[in-house]
Amino acid sequence: MKTVPIYQVDVFARKLFAGNPAAVCPLQSWLPEATMQAIAAENNLAETAFFVKDETGEADYLLRWFTPTVEIELCGHATLASGHVLLNELTHPRDDVRFRTLRAGVLSVTKRDGALWLDLPARMPQPLASVPEDLLGGLTLLPQSVLATGNKYFALYDDPADVAHLKPDMARLRQLEGMGVVVTAPGRPDHEDFVSRFFAPAMGVDEDPATGSAHCLLVPYWAQRLGKRELHATQLSPRGAVLDCVLDGERVRMSGPVRHYLRGEIAVPG
Repeated sequence: MKTVPIYQVDVFARKLFAGNPAAVCPLQSWLPEATMQAIAAENNLAETAFFVKDETGEADYLLRWFTPTVEIELCGHATLASGHVLLNELTHPRDDVRFRTLRAGVLSVTKRDGALWLDLPARMPQPLASVPEDLLGGLTLLPQSVLATGNKYFALYDDPADVAHLKPDMARLRQLEGMGVVVTAPGRPDHEDFVSRFFAPAMGVDEDPATGSAHCLLVPYWAQRLGKRELHATQLSPRGAVLDCVLDGERVRMSGPVRHYLRGEIAVPG
């Protein structure tokens, strides 16, 4: 057996035990993919991130993310968690860290004025030619409209209370193979610009507490609709999450509090 360091933090969290917990495992070299998937399943968090040094010089590290059941193409909160570990727990020499990923390009986390800012690609949702019956049945409350991009559906509601009180049929949503569902509405007066929740039972996560990748869609949509580049967002999951977001051309920058929870090591075969 050998040991691997592990950190766990709560991301986009006003307090400990809020926001989205992510596990981060710094590695000297990649573990077998089946082992990383098994670690993520054992952790049973929305995502576990693994990174190794990028020897090409294109970025500082190579980064991958796993839910309890699958490897995914993009995870915002676990990227911010990885940046937090490098910038606050380890000995990264600068105030910014660049991650090269398999399918989402190069992402960065920057420490500025005591806050961590995550940089992700903007992805404007587009109209759908047809809406799957399992999506409409799974939401249980018909949305005003449905858009989509990549592996996410994007359901719009008029009232933030509809988003807050939504009780999806996870068995129906689980039929949307490889797809997650963003639900969103305008924000509450004097609270935020927009609210959202994110469901991904087809990817092993019934409800994600805080979803950076969903805000790749949410921020350009609401920036265009509200006519503003700087937005304050709340994810209305049971744990609750808060995000400050900026649309910067074709990039979305987002920040939120990160709360340290755990440092340790895990035993793995090898």
